[in-house]
Amino acid sequence: MTGICSFHEIATLTGEQRAALLRRSETDLSGFLARVQPIIEAVRSEGDEALARFGREFDKADITADRLKVTEAEFDAAFALVEPEVVEAIRYGIGNIRSFHEEQRPETMTLKEIRPGAYAGDRFLPIDSVALYVPRGKGAFPSVTMMTAVPAAVAGVPNIAIVTPPTADGSVDAATLVAARLAGVETVYKCGGAQAVAAVTFGTQTVKKAVKIVGPGSPFVVAAKRSLSHLIDTGTPAGPSEAIIFADDSIHGGLAALDVLIEAEHGPDSSAYIVTHSRRVAEEAMAALPAHWAAMTEQRVAFSKAVLGGPFGGIVLTPSLEESYRFVNDYAPEHLEVLSTEPFIHLGRLTNAAEILLGPHTPVTIANFVLGPNAVLPTSRWARTCGPLSVTDFVKRSSIGYVTSAAYPELAGNARRLARYEGFSSHENAVSEMRAPYLGAR
Repeated sequence: MTGICSFHEIATLTGEQRAALLRRSETDLSGFLARVQPIIEAVRSEGDEALARFGREFDKADITADRLKVTEAEFDAAFALVEPEVVEAIRYGIGNIRSFHEEQRPETMTLKEIRPGAYAGDRFLPIDSVALYVPRGKGAFPSVTMMTAVPAAVAGVPNIAIVTPPTADGSVDAATLVAARLAGVETVYKCGGAQAVAAVTFGTQTVKKAVKIVGPGSPFVVAAKRSLSHLIDTGTPAGPSEAIIFADDSIHGGLAALDVLIEAEHGPDSSAYIVTHSRRVAEEAMAALPAHWAAMTEQRVAFSKAVLGGPFGGIVLTPSLEESYRFVNDYAPEHLEVLSTEPFIHLGRLTNAAEILLGPHTPVTIANFVLGPNAVLPTSRWARTCGPLSVTDFVKRSSIGYVTSAAYPELAGNARRLARYEGFSSHENAVSEMRAPYLGAR
């Protein structure tokens, strides 16, 4: 089959060629790691002045050091700049996202009686502060604000700030400000890229230091997070967008083509595949792409053509359903659509994906904006070990223990024997007869 996007027939590929399909654009960050170092150092040493300079240089923005924080007037003006139906759509999405995430909020403290008189459990408290990274380079993303701000607010984080690149006139995307306020966030800083990660790591004259940063970003953002991960919690590893559209032979390939463009249009560094064992579906998908592109804007066509025609996208034809399952699980995508009239028959075989959307009525678009589950998801195969952003990303867990005087002797005796075996004399002494005189002392 020849066509207008990359076509990969698994049965004909070598092991090395198949492995190449699993790579993402951010897999090799070596070049970016070197490039972000002087940016990080400049922000650490110069603070606001460096942020403003990089805003002018990288974002081509009219920004100065005294305009890095969004004012209350700018928040108020944003509501007049955004069309009412868009404001209502944001409000609708935030309502669903909040409803979903409120179910994730843990009890403040739980205790279980492990032995008579001996209790153990967990206490959950919100973290002190968090920075939410909202990208801007390839578009405006109020949805990212919704997805990051709502669970942070539900968790009860007292200090929530958004960092996002400024626009050309030195402002912030109005819909992003609307989403921030409706989600309960009133602190927004006009900085993006590696410099924003550095700013919330070290703090500047304007930007407050945070203990954690979450949100998707470019390879520069990912590289800065990796460089500073020993100083700040960098959360879910979320890089450029990626998706697999898994299609069985019960659907029309044109639907798979329509949906593979959703994440492919994010930018040329995205990854997007249709995976199917049906040659008919693959051929229909290839044939449908020109008509779908004709209905898109020029910029998004360019982005998606670069993805689907490049090394990180296209159509993957497998010899069987089993091989389709295997490829999806090896790839461990950020977004996975299961296009089938009977999607649940496949669900048990699909084990590595951050988000699994079932059936022809659940495209990524709905999940990205309004369904409720979080759309900030692990990329670059991290879905093998971690999942979507959630309320639990914004809370810290402490183990709680309480032993009564009645339960103490049994626990102490067993702990003493283990301490002696491992050779820790102070551990042993602390639960020996040496403790007895102090237990009754005042």
